[in-house]
Amino acid sequence: MLLAIDIGNTHTVFGVYDSATLVADWRVTSMLQRTEDEVGTQLQQFLKNAGIVPDRIDGVAISSVVPNLTDIFAAMARKYFKADPVIVGPDLDLGFAIQYEDPSSVGADRLCNAVAGFAKYGGPLIIIDFGTATTYDVVGSTGNYLGGVIAPGVETSAVDLHRRAAKLPKVELHFPEHVIGTNTVASMQAGILYGAIDAMEGMIKRLQAQIRIREKKEAKVVATGGFSELISLQSKTITACEPTLVLDGVRLIYERVRPKR
Repeated sequence: MLLAIDIGNTHTVFGVYDSATLVADWRVTSMLQRTEDEVGTQLQQFLKNAGIVPDRIDGVAISSVVPNLTDIFAAMARKYFKADPVIVGPDLDLGFAIQYEDPSSVGADRLCNAVAGFAKYGGPLIIIDFGTATTYDVVGSTGNYLGGVIAPGVETSAVDLHRRAAKLPKVELHFPEHVIGTNTVASMQAGILYGAIDAMEGMIKRLQAQIRIREKKEAKVVATGGFSELISLQSKTITACEPTLVLDGVRLIYERVRPKR
């Protein structure tokens, strides 16, 4: 079994794979002050609750955009699972070219999305990850990573709006019944969520125009990340929703680069 870990700025997601099947997954808050023992004991409890014997975990792979947490989770893997983890990065043999001016600046999660998205849907492909940031990653017809776009995330926008405007409350993010809000909460929900959809669809239109010139065909659009299911239900542009795409990419990369026994 493989323990795949996706460390994001806001949340960390654990997934356990039995071969290619995701058998269990958990989402926790990413906290910089956690120790390897806190992470390890929490994971042991998750596994126990899921009926998974920890000794069955014989590999660990990590995608991280939080450098301070990468070392903590790597140490946890060695101590609790006796596994030297694969750390996803552009230095690995990913099976495609990264056409970015500085490949080392591409987040590991974006690389994982590209690998898993192309493996499942081919190319060209636009992958939208609704996380702390909303990222758009473009994969070419042959699987190469062509680049993308980084924008403020849905929740990030909501939190910043509350923080900067004294009279605007913190709101739960779900779509209101009407676009025209008749109270402050509904007005904020409409602005944040419908605004995010309209911004997304406008960005996709711009990306598709460039992709058609370069790749001579239209790209499929796949959504992932914490808000992907919520947004996908309201969008006619998104082709498919894959909430665990990063974890799937972690698994595929691990299988490609792990030491052969």
